[in-house]
Amino acid sequence: MSNCSPSRPDRGPAAPPRGFRMTLSTTRLLALGTIAAALAVTGCDKNAPAAKTDTAAAAKSSDPNAIPGLKDDKARVSYMIGMDMGQTLKQVKDEIDIATLEKAMRTQLEGGKPLMNEQQAQQVREAFSQKLQAKRIADQMQQAGKNQKAGQEFLAKNAKAAGVQVTASGLQYQVLTPGNGPKPKADDAVTVHYTGTLLDGTKFDSSYDHGGPATLPLAQVVPGWREGIQLMPVGSKYRLWIPASLGYGEAGTPGGPIPPNATLVFDVELLGIGKAGAAGPQPAH
Repeated sequence: MSNCSPSRPDRGPAAPPRGFRMTLSTTRLLALGTIAAALAVTGCDKNAPAAKTDTAAAAKSSDPNAIPGLKDDKARVSYMIGMDMGQTLKQVKDEIDIATLEKAMRTQLEGGKPLMNEQQAQQVREAFSQKLQAKRIADQMQQAGKNQKAGQEFLAKNAKAAGVQVTASGLQYQVLTPGNGPKPKADDAVTVHYTGTLLDGTKFDSSYDHGGPATLPLAQVVPGWREGIQLMPVGSKYRLWIPASLGYGEAGTPGGPIPPNATLVFDVELLGIGKAGAAGPQPAH
């Protein structure tokens, strides 16, 4: 099950964004990690005879490693590391100067004297991290306000649609397929098939994509899910519209596909009920 399933319990305030130091550390260690992985595969046999490589032959299509424009292993490895570094730095591409970045890397690689010492680098690193965090928080607040307004407008209109029921908490639901089995309690576990989408139809999770139904303790799901599932008899299929206050709130799923203050839509089929921690829910008969 993905981290965006309704069973995710961490609905509190968003965790503070990772400092840029972590990003920089990842970039610094990337080449070493790549080399270490390669050595682990080959067994680090220093006594093995060096292979003779004909660079002209390597460029031929008969070589499975041949890539147009990259004549040998050194070129391929260099390009691969550059791709990984570029992907890592993509999120801050507007904050960096490529020429200066290249100059600093070349200085370090060649053992030259850098323009700033480690103390100065740390000061720049911390200031940059704070800048990124402030920007991220501001962007999140702006998106949260926009999503909250859109969600409220949608729910107000949807509440008037035929067949839609609204609970005291603000949860909205519609019976797609009725059932005649028992209803789960708050301390039960349930076996369900579900698909979760945003208001624009973007799918963020589905049990159908994970090879089969999901078994979830209701005590560990978001409040809107917990309330909605308890309304369902086994064998039924409901559509739930979950306001952000009953879902993932202002935090959303940091780094994940659910934005802050997102209203969620779930199609849920209740297949069985059991006790949390037991062998498993019993399916509908």
